[in-house]
Amino acid sequence: MNYQFAGRMQQLKSSAVRDILKLTQGREIISFAGGLPAEELFPLEAVREAADRVFASGRQSLQYGLTEGFTPLREQLCDRMAAKGMQVHPDQMILTTGSQQAIDLVVKVLTDPGDTVLVETPTYLAALQVFQLYGLQVEAVECDEQGMILEDAERLIRERRPRLIYAVPTFGNPTGRVWSEERRRGMLELCIRYGVPFLEDDPYGDIKFDESAHYPTLFSMQQHSEGGPVIYTGTFSKTVAPALRTGWAIADSRIIRMMAKAKQAADLHSSTLDQQTLDQLLRHFPLDRHIRAIARIYGERMLEMSALIKRQGWKDVRFSEPKGGMFLWLELPEGLDSEALLRCSVGKGIAFVPGASFYASEPKRNTARLNYTHSTGERLAAGIERFAEALAEFTARC
Repeated sequence: MNYQFAGRMQQLKSSAVRDILKLTQGREIISFAGGLPAEELFPLEAVREAADRVFASGRQSLQYGLTEGFTPLREQLCDRMAAKGMQVHPDQMILTTGSQQAIDLVVKVLTDPGDTVLVETPTYLAALQVFQLYGLQVEAVECDEQGMILEDAERLIRERRPRLIYAVPTFGNPTGRVWSEERRRGMLELCIRYGVPFLEDDPYGDIKFDESAHYPTLFSMQQHSEGGPVIYTGTFSKTVAPALRTGWAIADSRIIRMMAKAKQAADLHSSTLDQQTLDQLLRHFPLDRHIRAIARIYGERMLEMSALIKRQGWKDVRFSEPKGGMFLWLELPEGLDSEALLRCSVGKGIAFVPGASFYASEPKRNTARLNYTHSTGERLAAGIERFAEALAEFTARC
């Protein structure tokens, strides 16, 4: 049969990370590619005990649930958001299948094909996939180490009249960038002035290496959550475990209601078993202490990777040590194509994500994202050594 696929699927590019995983199948590979948390840090016993308590509550734990999500978990999350200065009630929250679904639902309810969305330079590649799937015009705002440059953002807002702005202001993916408070306030003012919703994606914000550091969310900076421009997304994937596939979005209740309608058409509701397990986990497990332990260990691994890279003495290779999150962003010598370097690297037994995948336009092809959370010790050292061998061999050919 000759299947006629939708036009939007013909234009959709596959995930660079998933393509790399296919490339590495059947090989002994040290991978710095995926944004994988460290399995040895998953609270396995605590999750097992939480699930046991759910099953002990009876057969109703296996029943259908609300589209918006398990109410007791939403109530607990509202308390956790309040601790970050975000005052919301359960009607302003929806639980999703990871924060990736939250991005999808926001785009689905706020945009139409042909609309414009503004993003950072570079930005999260899976968000770019969503924008592409829905036929949006993606415009990249100039950025520096402080975040989006406000003058360029305002120029694009005036010229393109975007329906949405998307960013990861705290420990951005792929750069690890942290927006300054001045940029956050300035962007919030622009969104209010021009009436543009801002999707604040925050999967890494809790993984800060300096416990005393304060990075206020844009959502917390707006005077009122009802009627405000900011939609905030979070996830348990990086702080508990990705397999539980539970994220959330908070926003004006009108947006949440529309997202719930869209979600009903997609999957009725996310796994209530996972949500009940997380509810029990939050009641009986010191999650904040666990997060602090994760952040400390990831900070040590980042410094370990940074030291190994510096020890190589590479010329014209630049990077900054991030203050949190899961990724280190490399700028390689001018003229080097990191996608071609990847093919050479896989032959050496090392994988990473070429940087071009993270750009909406005019990609810097001499960039690469390395994950430091999943490898440590001898394996991390061996990975950097293999990367160095591949880089030396590749540059010698060019």
